[in-house]
Amino acid sequence: MKDIDAIAALQDPVRRRLYEYVVAQGREVGRNEAAEAAGVARTLAAHHLDKLTQVGLLESGSRRLTGRSGPGAGRPAKVYTRARAERSVSLPARDYRTAAELLAEAAEQAGLDAVLCAAARRRGEGLRGSAAPCGGLEEAVEVLAARGYQPHVEASGGVEGGAPVVRMRNCPFHAVATRFPPLVCGMNLALLEGLIGADGPVRARMDARPGECCVVLEDSKNNED
Repeated sequence: MKDIDAIAALQDPVRRRLYEYVVAQGREVGRNEAAEAAGVARTLAAHHLDKLTQVGLLESGSRRLTGRSGPGAGRPAKVYTRARAERSVSLPARDYRTAAELLAEAAEQAGLDAVLCAAARRRGEGLRGSAAPCGGLEEAVEVLAARGYQPHVEASGGVEGGAPVVRMRNCPFHAVATRFPPLVCGMNLALLEGLIGADGPVRARMDARPGECCVVLEDSKNNED
C-alpha cells in the first residue's frame, strides 16, 4: 500500500511538476529554485516537497546554497533529490522482477550474452520500426525520453567546450542490472543501438557512471580517425 500512496501523491498537478523538476536536475534542488520552476509560492512548494519526501518519492537534506562557510555564510537550506527506492504498483500483484533475475542468471550461466544482445538489437530495431536512424543527438534525446531514460546533454568528460554527449539519469533495467551488470548493460547497449540505428550519425557506447545508465550517446563523427 505504501507504493500506492506514493504514486497517488503525484495526482496533484503542482506536486507532480515539482517532482518532475527535481528529478530532471540530477542534483540537489532548493525550495526557492523548485518554487520558481513550478510557478508557485515558496511556502506552497515547501509543503508539497515535504509531502513528496514523506511518501518516499524524494529525499531531503540541508546545505548552504551560497557555497560559503563560516560566519556570514547564512543558514543551511533544505534541499531535495530523487529517492533511490523504486515504486511500482500492479493490480493484481505481479513479480516480473524475480522472473527477469532468474532469466538473467540462467543466461549468464549458459554464456548466452551474444544471443541476448542479438535479441535486444532486434527488439530495438522493431521498436524503431520503419523510421530512419536518429539524425542527431537532439532526436535521440526525444526517443530516449519516451522510453523513460531521462536523457540530458552534457560536455564530454564534463569539460566545458567538449563534444556533447547524451547521458541518462535513469536505467529502466536498474534492479536487474545491479545484480548482473555485464549481461544487462550489454543487452541495454544492443537495445539502444537498434533503437537509434547503429548505421546512423549517433553512436552508443559504454561509459558507466554511478547513479546513471551505463550507456552514453555521441555524434559518431567525433570519433572518426
